[in-house]
Amino acid sequence: GISSLKVGFNKVFGYYIEVSHANSQRVPDDYVRKQTLVNAERYITPELKEYESLVLNAEEQILSVERQLFETLCADLAAQAKVLLDTARALAHLDVFCALADVAAREGYTRPVLSEDDVLVIRSGRHPVVEHLLESGLRYVPNDTVFDTMSRVHIITGPNMSGKSTYIRQVAIITLMAQIGSFVPADEAAIGLVDRIFARIGAQDEIHAGHSTFMIEMIETARLLAGSSRRSLLILDEVGRGTSTYDGLAIARAVIEYIHNNPRLNCRTLFATHYHELTELPNILPRARNFNVAVSESGDDIVFLHRVIPGGADRSYGVHVAQLAGLPRPVVDRARELLRQLEEQGSDFELRPPRRSRPDPRAAGQMTRFAEQGAPANPALDLLRSLEVDSLSPIEALTRLYELKRLAGEGKA
Repeated sequence: GISSLKVGFNKVFGYYIEVSHANSQRVPDDYVRKQTLVNAERYITPELKEYESLVLNAEEQILSVERQLFETLCADLAAQAKVLLDTARALAHLDVFCALADVAAREGYTRPVLSEDDVLVIRSGRHPVVEHLLESGLRYVPNDTVFDTMSRVHIITGPNMSGKSTYIRQVAIITLMAQIGSFVPADEAAIGLVDRIFARIGAQDEIHAGHSTFMIEMIETARLLAGSSRRSLLILDEVGRGTSTYDGLAIARAVIEYIHNNPRLNCRTLFATHYHELTELPNILPRARNFNVAVSESGDDIVFLHRVIPGGADRSYGVHVAQLAGLPRPVVDRARELLRQLEEQGSDFELRPPRRSRPDPRAAGQMTRFAEQGAPANPALDLLRSLEVDSLSPIEALTRLYELKRLAGEGKA
């Protein structure tokens, strides 16, 4: 007869029956008062405590049964672990192969030829990601890449936004795709197996480690030079840009010479750079080649053709790119004016006879076995006389020999 009777639970008393003070006269005699509140009394009964015991024990039993079932399930799975893992692995492979086959059929990829040869030939190669992300109506411009025994280091010059970085990345991605068993985005591809692909791309710093962008660049370049072999594929993008122009230029040339001349390396290398002075190096290093990204120029306007062609670029078009980016006209005009001044005072790596601090008595008044007195100076002899042979490393000596060979040819001509 108590309409407001409630049954509750707390962690102190367990289950209880709560009755308001207005109905306290109706509480049965077997109810045991446990707690008094402002507007109610709380009671317990023997039957309620028995029910509480059943409920709490049931929760423990539920946990025990669940634990037992889970352990049984784990044991059954463990007994079939090999079959399940083999099935999962087969499904994973099937998933990958189906995905690669689907994209190859949809995007027109071709089957590469893998070999043990130390070559890399890609005809009309494309970047699979950039190609897919192009706006509707635009067509990706394919490019060729050919490495053989006499073409090992490709020096790629051209302006910003012209596609140098995309080009060297696509060569690495095509090589990687070929070696995982995928068709590749190219009309034809013959890939000599590579052991590693090393990349020095991007600008970043590690403030937490106290490393600047240039320091990270040098650490990565050092790791690249130390870990690569003749079978490696190297892609380097603007090495040396994080420091002063002359320091960066010197480092970039030294890295190219080391890759070219070190007998452990001489590996397939794509070296993208804005230092167009480095285009002089193929005249010195026989296995280096110049390539540039074609640009159509009309007055102060340029159009990027995204086509990689043989030969070196003679300028970087940085001011033109700044104009395309929307810099104010006075800034662009002033930049052109300053650029002309700097180019008049510029420097490159073209070979010239070394300067002497004082006259060479042998050249001035003595007969030599190479030239008679009064004959014109030979730049190869001048360079040879200036060498400090004892301080040359083997790689530096090889570079000097290449330089002497070229200078000797010029002197003969």
